[in-house]
Amino acid sequence: MEKRDNILFSDTFDIKDIDKDGKKFDRVSRIDARSQTHDMSLILDINSELCKLDAGDKFKLTLASSLSLSDAKEPAAFGKGEANWRAYVNGEERSLADDYEYVMFGRVYRYDDASGTKVSAFVSFGGLLACLEGDIRHLQSFVVGDSVYLLMKTI
Repeated sequence: MEKRDNILFSDTFDIKDIDKDGKKFDRVSRIDARSQTHDMSLILDINSELCKLDAGDKFKLTLASSLSLSDAKEPAAFGKGEANWRAYVNGEERSLADDYEYVMFGRVYRYDDASGTKVSAFVSFGGLLACLEGDIRHLQSFVVGDSVYLLMKTI
């Protein structure tokens, strides 16, 4: 995939563990994974009924600022009812989501850069949480308050 301005991060991950501290909720699993290329660690909550994964599985993860296939950001009216992700879901436009199996929308709520070159970006997807940790070079596009789409597909 060529680099686009709306792609914040993309890599393939190996699942090391699922629910290592025990299952807390019936339909939610917490994945602990490691990226193959960028040496990043990921802790991610998923809906285990919609996205069935096991330890040892591999998946491609992409974090994007929009679902657009062009470099465009989401319209300023996003969330105001005028233009949003529903145009993609209704088939009116082709989007990044067409190439993935599991998609979530959320917001960056914390960015921790206290340890120098190693940083952590925290995203909430309506209560399902994600923490992506690694070198600052791969996470410098994340800004607290920004919207993020998480897209996943198994490999």
